[in-house]
Amino acid sequence: MNGTQHMAIGATTGFITANSLDSTPTTTLLLVGLGAVAGLIPDIDVDGKLSNRITLSHKMIRTVAQSIGALMMIYSFLEGGYMERWTGMGVGLAIMIISSFLTQRRMLSVTAIGVIIGGISLDESWLLLLGIYILIASFIPHRSYTHSILGIIFFGIIAKQFEESLKIDGVYTTLLLAYISHLVADMKILPFNKKGVKWFLPFWSKEF
Repeated sequence: MNGTQHMAIGATTGFITANSLDSTPTTTLLLVGLGAVAGLIPDIDVDGKLSNRITLSHKMIRTVAQSIGALMMIYSFLEGGYMERWTGMGVGLAIMIISSFLTQRRMLSVTAIGVIIGGISLDESWLLLLGIYILIASFIPHRSYTHSILGIIFFGIIAKQFEESLKIDGVYTTLLLAYISHLVADMKILPFNKKGVKWFLPFWSKEF
């Protein structure tokens, strides 16, 4: 199932939750939006809709980094003393080389670190845990731990703490159900899915 369909199902989950709680129009809009995002969250482990939205373009970052590296080399060669010249040129060259290997997944890792720092700075545990979730997702294969019961539990903890932070009923239910809806929609029981979901990782890798 593609990202747009997952997002639509998640948004519908938020709408149903809001109606079951007789939420205000403002809260309904919030839950619909949160449901749409949560419906995409499991696919953060791949270069898809959501991972592309929360990171800067890796091509742009690569170009900027390589330009900075080149300018550092030129400046060091022209203006630095003997040690400063070679040190600056070495650092500039290192920046250019490292940036050439920058992928979208590594940009996701950089984003995760930023979210973790934000969580610590703001003293928001849900934000810290979300950063950890994104960081883990940036290193694992697609449809692995984010598409498992462990992923549901981890995200459920984030959702619960987020609701406690916002103090809005229905946030936890919307986020959790939208997340689960993604996994159900990716199961093999649906004819358009060639691959299934490994619900019981790391104990059992069978796809369902």
